[in-house]
Amino acid sequence: MTASILGSIAVILGAFGAHGLKQLIDANELTIWAKGVEYQFYHVFALLFLSFFKSENYKLVKLSYGFFTFGIILFSGSLYLLATRTILEAGFIAYIGPVTPIGGLMLILGWVSLFWTALKNR
Repeated sequence: MTASILGSIAVILGAFGAHGLKQLIDANELTIWAKGVEYQFYHVFALLFLSFFKSENYKLVKLSYGFFTFGIILFSGSLYLLATRTILEAGFIAYIGPVTPIGGLMLILGWVSLFWTALKNR
């Protein structure tokens, strides 16, 4: 369910970036937006893949699920905010830069957890 919701949101945000934001933000900011959408899509497929594992590895699947989900929110979410900071004019966005690498670390940990899940599932 999470993969389908986040996948739908990625399509909406991708279309919004291509059509709605094009005139509002510069090319560099649009590239940042597109990178957020790209990474969101990659990790939506990872979330979807988790549903194929056996229930005996539930703890590792749940751990990987959490890392991927919160990684998407922090990594892609921070990129969306950073890309639109000029039009949002929200002061807190200036301090959100460090959130992106934390989200990236969570995505990496999601892949490591997925590796351990697959290894135990052999």
